[in-house]
Amino acid sequence: MTLKEQLQEDLKTALREKNSLKLNTIRSLKSVIKNKEIEIQKELEDEDVISLIVTQIKKNKEAAELFGQGNRPELQEKELKEVTFLLEYLPKQVSEEELRARIQQIIKETGAEDAKDLGKIMKCAISEFKGKAESAVIKSLALEYLTA
Repeated sequence: MTLKEQLQEDLKTALREKNSLKLNTIRSLKSVIKNKEIEIQKELEDEDVISLIVTQIKKNKEAAELFGQGNRPELQEKELKEVTFLLEYLPKQVSEEELRARIQQIIKETGAEDAKDLGKIMKCAISEFKGKAESAVIKSLALEYLTA
């Protein structure tokens, strides 16, 4: 079952359960997916949908942070709940130990020696861990090993 099919099934379930927050979250995500398909004029694959979900999660986290700063806890809570719904559609997240081990391996494979070679490492790591780890975490671990 593709991610888009899973979203459609979950949309039906949310409708039956009258879960308005989950329903609105899924509808919003489906809208983003449809707009992207129209923009590029082709059907999106699961990996493309995953990148859109990651983008949506980042937006929701930023909004939650801003609502927290603006003293709007009810809206902050809503955004964070949407993030939990969206996280269900991402592949299983990689543990930090696995990530550390693989980044060290990538550094050896690419022959990276200092922070100037960060781009090489990021290119390999981002493509491998797309949707499974945040790029900021990958970057910080890579820099940690390169500057050590």
